[in-house]
Amino acid sequence: MSLSVLIVEDEIVLAKNIATYLRRLNYDVRHVEDAETALVAIEAQRPDAVILDYNLPGMDGLELAGKICQTDPRIKIIMATGHGNEEIAVEAMKAGVYDYLTKPLVLGKLKLVLDRLTGDARIASELEYYRKKESGEGGIERLIGESTPMLILKGLIGQLVEAERHLKDAEPPSALIMGETGTGKELVARALHFAGPRQQKPFIEVNCSSIPVNLLEAELFGYERGAFTDAKERKLGLIEAAEGGTLFLDEIGEIDLTLQVKLLKLLEDKRVRRLGAVRDNKVDVRIVTATNRDLEQQIREGKFRSDLFFRLGIVQLLTPPLRERGRDIQRLADHFLAEQRMRYGKTKLHFGPDVATALAAYHWPGNVRELRNTIEQSVVMARGEELSARDFTLNRELGILTGQMAAVAPTSPAVTDASARNSLTIPPTGLALGDVERGLLAQALDRCGGNVSKAARLLGVSRDTLRYRIDKYQLNSDTTH
Repeated sequence: MSLSVLIVEDEIVLAKNIATYLRRLNYDVRHVEDAETALVAIEAQRPDAVILDYNLPGMDGLELAGKICQTDPRIKIIMATGHGNEEIAVEAMKAGVYDYLTKPLVLGKLKLVLDRLTGDARIASELEYYRKKESGEGGIERLIGESTPMLILKGLIGQLVEAERHLKDAEPPSALIMGETGTGKELVARALHFAGPRQQKPFIEVNCSSIPVNLLEAELFGYERGAFTDAKERKLGLIEAAEGGTLFLDEIGEIDLTLQVKLLKLLEDKRVRRLGAVRDNKVDVRIVTATNRDLEQQIREGKFRSDLFFRLGIVQLLTPPLRERGRDIQRLADHFLAEQRMRYGKTKLHFGPDVATALAAYHWPGNVRELRNTIEQSVVMARGEELSARDFTLNRELGILTGQMAAVAPTSPAVTDASARNSLTIPPTGLALGDVERGLLAQALDRCGGNVSKAARLLGVSRDTLRYRIDKYQLNSDTTH
């Protein structure tokens, strides 16, 4: 990355030496001799950096630095002076100077400063790129769907965002997003952030279940050097890193009671204390949390604090399961197909006429995430230009499992041969469909020693589907893995 540099120096020989040196390093360099000419050049060309002398004719370097910052605060100023005293250095930094060098100027040191500046500019550019990318991936428009549950959800998000815009202070209400796994709780959290007034500030996501309990507190609150054995340097916590923006705590139901107390204090006081610190720091952070657990049940079991639950859930949002979203299933399928066919270069791929019925008939235990993965798998494995119902894994799962349920009584042995399965009928005395399914699941798990992956393969279903049914029938999870 090559920067444009303006040299403001009335010593002509020194200025030419600096310019020659920097041009050899591929910098775009211009030179002026006084502050007034420098301001004209800066207004016209907006260089990335200005190297200026402290002692200039007329307006001195400090005054010029202040005017440059007013014109464009993104321009980095490097001041050079023969008066190497601390008072000037302090005044220079107050005026917005990026770095301060003493004369006689060592060109090697100047290069180090410019190298650091280049690195800072690159990082700033990357951060801006990712911020814009994240912003494009957020917002209410990313919540695809026109079903009644989704319209209600988007309406509530819009109301909350509008209320935040009219706040008289900087403390927006916390929001708790609830819903089954795979329903898009993260997208809702992003919509709250990127559609609101904090969209230019950080959005930091933390999955509380993915970080060990003993490390989660240090990650969130940070720590001082020496706070514990491995704390060799001070570390800023993710709460402070989200200053001015949003901290999204996913799987909030997984945090232990000790950390719940600290989180409650943060919500009440808007202050954070790093591990090993002796004082609190004021923070301005909007807290959004999400869970697929029944927090009220956890409160009854003594696993979650009721006061924290009510503090987190000032606003509660529910992400509806996919099976309750009607035509949204097809809308989402079309969206995911468009994404994946571009990704895999299969631009002519399309759904056949029987796909919509098959997608609508399935119960989608893994919700939107399962639909997205199913579409991607079908695109990857597609050989022609049309996808039919038989190209989807979900149809094989339904065909095999429901075929077994409808054909086998609770006392009958499990049937593994497809032709035998298709020839069986419901006995005259009838059967309880749920008991049949539960019995088949138990038999498969028993045969596979409780291994969920092996049992899923034996039944011809996905691991997620089997997990859903295990939870549904409350089979002994201690024997499954």
